[in-house]
Amino acid sequence: MNAKDNAIAVVTGAGSGIGRAVAVELLRAGWSVALAGRRVETLEETAALASEGTHEGPTGGTSGGAAGGATGGATGGATGSAALAVRTDVSRPEDVAALFAATVERFGRVDLLFNNAGTFGPGGVPVEELPYEAWRHVVDTNLNGAFLCAQAAYRQMKEQDPQGGRIINNGSISAHTPRPLSVAYTATKHALTGLTKSLSLDGRPYGIAVGQIDIGNAATDMTSRMQTGALQANGEIAPEPVMDVADVARTVRHMAELPLEANVQFATVLATAMPYVGRG
Repeated sequence: MNAKDNAIAVVTGAGSGIGRAVAVELLRAGWSVALAGRRVETLEETAALASEGTHEGPTGGTSGGAAGGATGGATGGATGSAALAVRTDVSRPEDVAALFAATVERFGRVDLLFNNAGTFGPGGVPVEELPYEAWRHVVDTNLNGAFLCAQAAYRQMKEQDPQGGRIINNGSISAHTPRPLSVAYTATKHALTGLTKSLSLDGRPYGIAVGQIDIGNAATDMTSRMQTGALQANGEIAPEPVMDVADVARTVRHMAELPLEANVQFATVLATAMPYVGRG
């Protein structure tokens, strides 16, 4: 799918961090993008950034969100692209349904879902002390929210003409190797890999390609502490290198613009020298 085809994307968690970087990249490439997140104001800031010509520096992490329903519109990026801001809590089925309804009403179809909204949850909390409410919030956002958005995208892609589309799930290198004291985040990211594989298999008859990008230490507010020191598996606190979030955005765009006959099933993009290979 090429931007010249007037492609339509939905990006969740688009108000900050990786979601913002990907949305800006797509808008500048000529895609029209429905921006989903907790606050319409930050989504509109994302749309405005697309018309400024440079990626914003490191900003917040991926966002899930509070109650939604409000929509706004903004244009930005390349000629012919457009942005639609939709306040969305991805853990609420009614919000997700409203997001995709607004997208189809405005743009007519959905060619891409970047399933990005997520939360790390409370950091540094031992398993035995993690409140159930905190566990549930991470699961509702990272896993249930990803499922609800994928399901809504799947339904639309199956029924639209031309049929098909692409879903890219934002996993994590924690889908492979955990950090200490990250049980909720790690469990949901492992589950997301299973979701990706199952959706990819079930989407084949309908031209729905599903892949996953696993990211390590992209420079956002969510990872800013890693540059000063992050807990390692041996109990030490050590600084970790980060990479430009724009490099993640370019990778997602590459995955998104492949023809539907080709699919990047899994991609891992990480800061070259971070402790991942051999971690622990």
